Amino acid sequence: MASCFEVHDERFLYLMQGNSWLECLHTGMMWAEGPVYFADGNFLLWSDIPNNVILQYVEGLGVRTWRSPSNNTNGHTRDREGRLLSCEHGGRRVSRTEHDGRITVVADKYRGKRLNSPNDVVVKSDGSVWFTDPPYGILSDYEGHKADSEIGANNVYRVDPSGTISIVADDFNKPNGIAFSPDEKTLYVADTGGSHDPKGEHHIRSFKVEGGKTLTKGKVFAEISPGFADGLRLDTQGNVWTSAGDGVHCLSPKGELLGKVLVPEVVANVCFGGPKRNRLFITATRSLYAVYLSVSGALRP
Repeated sequence: MASCFEVHDERFLYLMQGNSWLECLHTGMMWAEGPVYFADGNFLLWSDIPNNVILQYVEGLGVRTWRSPSNNTNGHTRDREGRLLSCEHGGRRVSRTEHDGRITVVADKYRGKRLNSPNDVVVKSDGSVWFTDPPYGILSDYEGHKADSEIGANNVYRVDPSGTISIVADDFNKPNGIAFSPDEKTLYVADTGGSHDPKGEHHIRSFKVEGGKTLTKGKVFAEISPGFADGLRLDTQGNVWTSAGDGVHCLSPKGELLGKVLVPEVVANVCFGGPKRNRLFITATRSLYAVYLSVSGALRP
């Protein structure tokens, strides 16, 4: 078995690829985040937030700067038309890159007040955009621009296909990574309140999605230690793959720790990619890693 895997439950043996290994594809970033895979172009985009760039990895060709400046982008996803959606710390908004390269604002205010610094984003099959809005981009000038919060809270938002923005969860400390289950009946949201409070949150919460737009029955799905569930994605079986301080943790749909992909740097985020969606791309502090698995990512960005 490859040394990059740590098995906690025998079910993990059927998810990992025992003869694969952890590859370091690129290094030299200041804080790597927000990977998103483009199957139609066979490339990966991700953010280096403090360096204010979006980078692109193409298999066999290496890495190049894809956008600079990037408004200190963090998390990314794609919508149902294949367009890139980005959370901008610097712009304090969620933006969309159109097919012709134009950038459109998806959300930058709630009831006339500027958002804090959108962090991570997902798109539901009905076209609605769901994103988290902690204060990381306004706490200092390192990942954005230091400023006071105009809203005075750190919420989870939903943008209706009509463009109407609403709060779907308002009881988080620092909402961070966000992802739907494959059937879209459950929404997972990480809370990284412990980043600035030793007694703060380091867990993932789960919610039932009622009527496609309302969250109910919120509960703590799993505590993450060491580190935080900064970013997370799901596979086709409903397992949650989340960042942590020692790598990537794989959790069952019931929140049980099945195993880990051990990474020598603190992990920020993950996404599935490759022609078969069985390659897990990992952004970890200064580096971009990848590892092949025996399970594929859910059919969503």
